[in-house]
Parts: sequence; C-alpha cells; structure tokens
Amino acid sequence: MKCQEIMTRNPKSVWFSSTAMQTAQIMKNENVGILPVMDDKTHKLIGMVTDRDLSLGIVAEGKKPAEVKVSELMNAKVIFCHPDDDIHNAESLMKAYQVRRIAVVDQKGFCVGIISAADLALKIAEPKEFYETVKEISKPKKFAAV
Repeated sequence: MKCQEIMTRNPKSVWFSSTAMQTAQIMKNENVGILPVMDDKTHKLIGMVTDRDLSLGIVAEGKKPAEVKVSELMNAKVIFCHPDDDIHNAESLMKAYQVRRIAVVDQKGFCVGIISAADLALKIAEPKEFYETVKEISKPKKFAAV
C-alpha cells in the first residue's frame, strides 16, 4: 500500500510569518494537533508546528500568542515521505524518529498530506506490527543530564 492511499490529503497549513495565535485558531477550527509550516514565498514545506510547541513555547514561557511568530516555535527538522512510498517506509520513519505524524511531500517540496499513527492503525492489517510501531514511537527519549 502506498502512502498516498492512507494520508490525510491537502492539510491546512500556516505560513512561516504566521503568529502563534493564528496557528492555534487553525488547529482549533480544524481539530488537529499539527500543522505544516510553509515558506511565505515558495510555499514549500519548511517546518512543522504542534499543539505541544504552542503550549511549551507560549503558555509555559508566559508569552503573548499574538506577538510570537510560528517561526520561533516550529521544528525545522521535518520527517517526511513521498506519496508513492510504501506505507512501511512511513512506519519505519515514525519508529526511527519517534514521531506520531509525518508529512507527505511531493517531488517539488510541497506538502500534499500527513500520515498519523492513527492512519497506520486503521490501515495496517497486522495488529502486532502496529503495536511494535507504537512501542518504538513511545519509548522515552534519552536526554543528557543537566
């Protein structure tokens, strides 16, 4: 099965110059916890921002959402696959990078979809295989002692 068969197509996105408040409003309206961040000029995918990024970068820091740009919060290290990739590639990337969602990017760098762990759960025929994916994604990350 190909990634394009299970991805959520044409996800809503935000611009690099968008504010945290605009981002949160889109997340609320679309009932999503992640948004692709697009370059203002090229419209290509340059990052991802999550509801957790907003929470930790705005609320926990006591900042004003209308004054903070998404560019300050986003993760520029984007994990992605391509529409024609086998879904096992997406699954392997999720395991390797411990992420629950990855972007699907076309050959020109445009975000054409998102695949979530839930998408995999609904499409993978083997429950044991999905269990292994969730197990790997959910392992605690090891951080250096402070």
